Amino acid sequence: MKSIGIIANPSSGRDIRRLVASGTIISNNEKANTVRRILLGLDSMGVENAFIMRDCAHIGPSAVRNLDLTLQVENLDIPMTNCQQDSTLAARAMEEMGVACIIVLGGDGTNRVVAKGCGNTPLLSISTGTNNAFCEMVEGTLVGLGAAVLALGVVDVETVTEQMPILELWNGSRLLDIGLVDLVVSSMEHIGSRAIWDETTLEEVFLTRSEPGTIGFSSLGWHLHPITPLEPRGLHIMLGEGAYRVKAAIAPGLIRDIPIRDHRLLEVGQAAKIKPRQGVIALDGEREHTMTENDNISIRYNPCGPRVVNLTKALEAASGSPCFIQRL
Repeated sequence: MKSIGIIANPSSGRDIRRLVASGTIISNNEKANTVRRILLGLDSMGVENAFIMRDCAHIGPSAVRNLDLTLQVENLDIPMTNCQQDSTLAARAMEEMGVACIIVLGGDGTNRVVAKGCGNTPLLSISTGTNNAFCEMVEGTLVGLGAAVLALGVVDVETVTEQMPILELWNGSRLLDIGLVDLVVSSMEHIGSRAIWDETTLEEVFLTRSEPGTIGFSSLGWHLHPITPLEPRGLHIMLGEGAYRVKAAIAPGLIRDIPIRDHRLLEVGQAAKIKPRQGVIALDGEREHTMTENDNISIRYNPCGPRVVNLTKALEAASGSPCFIQRL
């Protein structure tokens, strides 16, 4: 039997877009309640061990307070710096421990930094962020049950997981970073509050998916060329007056008409060069890197990103097993 890892980001769903848009505020108390329900689901199935990333809001300890479990819940023993690197290091530690999957509470940005450390360990994500194209709003109890069938070896991991693509950010021959859903080139020159919401600064957008029903910069793409995350291709959109104007929900409650100059598909192995200039690059909705005229920036689409648990498939595959039904 394998253990389960849990990473809950105390900062997800709390950025500046609560002021400039109308994003939902998901409190850390609610995240603790969600983790509590996850643990109850794991415990009901007989999972023996779960490891939770320590955080400044003490989500893990709050979740287990006054909870009577057979499941052994431990705080992950790694240094805590109260920055996004904590999630990457926690994911790397959990991958080295051989957990069956890593349950992630956060948005696209949280899942991005977890993906940088999780290796081949599949992710099972619960949406608690601002832009949530990568993860869905699912009930923690069901997530606990779904993770348990992986830990118990009831289902075949390859059958119930899907490999998601990534966008790679390169400077010359050096890989700088990755994005799970979108990569945006902006004319802004400072990282500042990280979150990006001002559509007038947007210059280029790269997407791994462009589907109806998403929010954020990925919502730009589906009017132009719908792409599912399992297609082996991405989308490159060049903004500016010329060909179209697209109405898109770039953040909760923030709907804008965006001028589109051109767009094209980004194939596997193809490198899209970024014209050298001053600006910033945002990954999954957050500004992460500045660029100058001296940089040699390119973007590549890679279909071999993190593996993600399909919760419905996992529960369907386990249906009828002794975990859920016992003949009398």
